[in-house]
Order: sequence, then C-alpha cells, then structure tokens
Amino acid sequence: MEKLHLVNLVFHVIAGSIALVTGFAAVIVRKGKGRHVLFGKYFMWMIVVVIITGLFGVIIFNRNNFLLVITLLSGYNCFSGIRSLKLCGQKPEMIDYVVPVLVMSSAIFYLYYLNYSKLYWAPVITYSTVGALFLITGYDLCKWIIPVRFLKKAIMYEHAYKMTSALSAISSAFSGTVFPDYKPYSQFLPSVAGMIYIIITFILLSKKTFIFKTKTIVRHANQDASRA
Repeated sequence: MEKLHLVNLVFHVIAGSIALVTGFAAVIVRKGKGRHVLFGKYFMWMIVVVIITGLFGVIIFNRNNFLLVITLLSGYNCFSGIRSLKLCGQKPEMIDYVVPVLVMSSAIFYLYYLNYSKLYWAPVITYSTVGALFLITGYDLCKWIIPVRFLKKAIMYEHAYKMTSALSAISSAFSGTVFPDYKPYSQFLPSVAGMIYIIITFILLSKKTFIFKTKTIVRHANQDASRA
C-alpha cells in the first residue's frame, strides 16, 4: 500500500508542479491569443490529475485531509472558469447545476467528517476555504435567475476570478505542504496575493485597458478548444 501511495504522490507532485508553472505562465502571457489558451489548457488537464491523485490520497490512503477542500476549491473553480467561456453568457446547462451541488455536498461531508473524527484542523483556513467554495457554487446555481445581459458582461470577470482562484488554491496547497512550519500563513498568503491580482484585473477590465475585447478572447478560446 505504501508503494501505491508513493506512486500516487509522485504523480500528484509532478502534476501540481506543472499546473503551477503553466498557471503562472497563462497569467503572464498576453491574454486572448494562442499561448494563453495553450497554457490554460495544460493547467486544466494538470488540475484534473491533481484532483484525482489528491482524492486518492485522502480517501484511499487517508493522507492530509486539508487537501480535500483545497482540491474541491481549485478543481471547481477551474471547471467553472472554463465553462464561463464555453457558455459565453448563456444560461447554464444541466452539468452546470449537477457539479456544484456535488461539490457543495462533498464540502459539507468534509466538515462533518472533521468534527466527527476529532481531527486537528485550522478553523480559519478551513472555514474561509469552504466559504469561498460556497460563494462561487452559490453564484453559479443562481445563474438561472440572473439576466443574460449581465452574464455576458461578466464573462471575463468571472473567468479571471475563477481561474486565478484555482491557481491560488493549488499555490496554497503547495506552500502549506512545503512550508509546514509557517502555517497558517503559508496556506492563506497565496490566496491573499491571488485576491490582489483579481482586484487589479477587475480594475483593468473596467477601464478596458486589456487589448482584446471579450468577444475576441472568447472566440479565440473556443476556436483553439475545438481544434484540440
């Protein structure tokens, strides 16, 4: 069992490292063109591997339960951030309701499990992470009553927030694991940095200082995705 856990851990670390590199690369490069979409695609697939190996680590090998809620937050934000471009401001489809309900149910079970098992956990980190997860899933579930006009205007804001949140979540998992002696600061400081970047991005979007307009970015993203 230990050998299987080691193999799972190796895949988890490699995928997480690649996700970090490609995620930050997507942040740095020019938005709306090939390299941004390509790095974003690599980031998405590495997040999938991180989610699978992370769930294996928690459920099968019973390691680091904190990673479960981080995995849920990072994975869902990545999924929903990609879906925001796919939907292009239209009303959500069935999968956009099923996935957040499953994620919220898993988070509730996670909190119950922590209390029931009397495991050590940092409430400030856990509650803030679960709160962020409920905030974004709650918003997505309410989209059926939000006007399409608003959803179309919010595409790039939503995409930027969710993908940056996914990146900052796995950054928190990475720094919290690598620098355990500095917890909880090593866990929440990446999220603080991510939120600062989101605020700056929102200001730039509102001032229309990004070179590419929303329709151009969405068109390029969907064209590149269809070729893959």
